[in-house]
Amino acid sequence: MFIDHNYKEIIKSIPQKAVLVAVSKTKPIEDIMEAYRAGHRVFGENKVQEMVNKYEALPKDITWHMIGHLQRNKVKYMASFVSLIHGVDKMSTLVEINKQAKKNNRVIDCLLQARIAKEDTKFGLEFNEIEQILLSSELKALDHVRIIGLMGMATFTDDKEQIASEFAGLGEFYESLRSKGCKLEVLSMGMSGDYKIALDHGSNMIRVGSAIFGERNYIAGQ
Repeated sequence: MFIDHNYKEIIKSIPQKAVLVAVSKTKPIEDIMEAYRAGHRVFGENKVQEMVNKYEALPKDITWHMIGHLQRNKVKYMASFVSLIHGVDKMSTLVEINKQAKKNNRVIDCLLQARIAKEDTKFGLEFNEIEQILLSSELKALDHVRIIGLMGMATFTDDKEQIASEFAGLGEFYESLRSKGCKLEVLSMGMSGDYKIALDHGSNMIRVGSAIFGERNYIAGQ
């Protein structure tokens, strides 16, 4: 089976410490269930409503990660079950996540998204902005949010040296924060086309979609 084979090949190629997030955006339930039957339990979506629909339809031992850019007004729909939110790039978003997590008597883990790509289309925070958030009294007041790491997306390019440089910079920044006492555990870098480079530069969480499920099914309007 196509998905089962691809999944097992990727699992064999990554370190045991690395977490594989199977990016299931736009993929049907049957494809996710094939990966599930192969043993996978961590899936990522970039649209809140699609993730909610799949959460309701699929086994409840699946761990769901929100990997897309998050609008604050959508947080409430997933606050009862989302395991990790990858792309937080505003303090106001953290405040809303905290509010909705409190309503559900939960603490929601989050990653701060760093802007490392040389593209205008990528979201994210500059390194100094990340430090400001981590050291802020405002963050300390958020009892229902836990920042557990950083996330970054490299430039979409065939230049492997550029990709490696961008990942290396974020990896060094991540380690510098840890050396200063920041309790960070996750460095989420790398997707289907560049995850091996990311792993070489310290990533311990990769987000892989097309290399598992095949090319994405595009939906009109998305």
